[in-house]
Amino acid sequence: MFGKKTRVKKLNYDPAEQKPVIKCSICNGEQVAGLKNIKTGKVEEIMVIRGEEDLETFKQMCGVTDVAKEY
Repeated sequence: MFGKKTRVKKLNYDPAEQKPVIKCSICNGEQVAGLKNIKTGKVEEIMVIRGEEDLETFKQMCGVTDVAKEY
């Protein structure tokens, strides 16, 4: 896949109701990206973050440059 850019599908969400977050485990360091409902606090898990490439993909999917981490 050298030289090819894979197209990233944008997530369709309402920024007034949801925000992108990374849930981080303090026990084993596992990170899961998702959309957090601002009113209820419930997180809809989207993908596991295994490295910087996964994090960048999630940012592109959400159309943001920074994602908050929650422990």
